[in-house]
Amino acid sequence: METIDRGLFVPDGNSAYIDSPMPIGYNATISAPHMHGTCLELLKEHLQPGMHALDVGSGTGYLTACFAMMVGLQGRAVGVEHIPELVASSIENVKRSAASSLLNGGSLSLHVADGRQGWPEQAPYDAIHVGAAAEKIPQPLLDQLKPGGRMVIPVGSFFQDLQVVDKKLDGSISIRSETSVRYVPLTSRAAQLQGF
Repeated sequence: METIDRGLFVPDGNSAYIDSPMPIGYNATISAPHMHGTCLELLKEHLQPGMHALDVGSGTGYLTACFAMMVGLQGRAVGVEHIPELVASSIENVKRSAASSLLNGGSLSLHVADGRQGWPEQAPYDAIHVGAAAEKIPQPLLDQLKPGGRMVIPVGSFFQDLQVVDKKLDGSISIRSETSVRYVPLTSRAAQLQGF
């Protein structure tokens, strides 16, 4: 987080370093820095050099860029976001950041896709982060989690918990709640843009 300047990833006119989520347009937000830090801490053993990471609801590209810095040139950091305008701006954000060489080198990529379906082209993933709350954990994300991997995902509708999902080497799943959170919903593009 010290290497990737959050100021390059928030809309102009916002105080980038205040510990608060901020709107980024399209009924989406960039999470508060403490939540990014919490998620990176929970995933750090699964973001080692050479590993693969998926960021669902990548928004501004900030956390995807952090993942890329951690997994390095030999790893893969993939961001998926279903709002094309956010993907386009996130690519520009990353180009201005310390992660630009990783984008140019191909170890960091950002895609327009329904995050509930993950990004099977680069699966399996050692780490999966979901930046929006699912009513239940999407099966495609569980399927794309590598044995020995970890997913961090907010789950719930009004009341939400940040859940830590570990896939054991035998493929079995364990889930624990880390803390109560409040995220925007993980939904379809049409539902997200309704009323926008």
